[in-house]
Amino acid sequence: MRVLGIDPGIAIAGFGFIDKIGSRLVPVQYGSIETEAHTPQEDRLKQVYDSACALMEKYKPDTVAVEKLFFNRNVTTAFSVGQARGVIILAAAQRGLPVSEYTPLQVKQAIVGYGKAEKRQVQEMVRMFLKLSAIPKPDDVADALAVAICHAHTAVMTQMIDEVTRR
Repeated sequence: MRVLGIDPGIAIAGFGFIDKIGSRLVPVQYGSIETEAHTPQEDRLKQVYDSACALMEKYKPDTVAVEKLFFNRNVTTAFSVGQARGVIILAAAQRGLPVSEYTPLQVKQAIVGYGKAEKRQVQEMVRMFLKLSAIPKPDDVADALAVAICHAHTAVMTQMIDEVTRR
């Protein structure tokens, strides 16, 4: 199963593709989509959308996992991040890809085992899970990989629960 994890943002959207092969997690590609400040919002959203589409076409994920937007004190930032999430989810939906959403608390719980873990702990666990020589930068990239790992770990359990409830 190939998972695309996304940490959405308008200035920087982190992405990470991982393959789950049995119980192993293998990094495929990771990085960020970055847009220029002082560029019209619609142009930035189009750039995020176009980049997300190109990445999905190139790396062919089976599923997409996106970090859920949590309350932000800066309403303008929250709206921008929400719009970036929207164009990324649209890109996935247009390709028929299932999209799962995870809160930061769920991601931390899945990666570290503690929902209030510090960012550095999550980043170090991402490095260890994927056997990387260094923590991916910027932080948004490590966060995207954490979302992908969270999905890879929870997807099996979610599938089992769905199968039991369908019976």
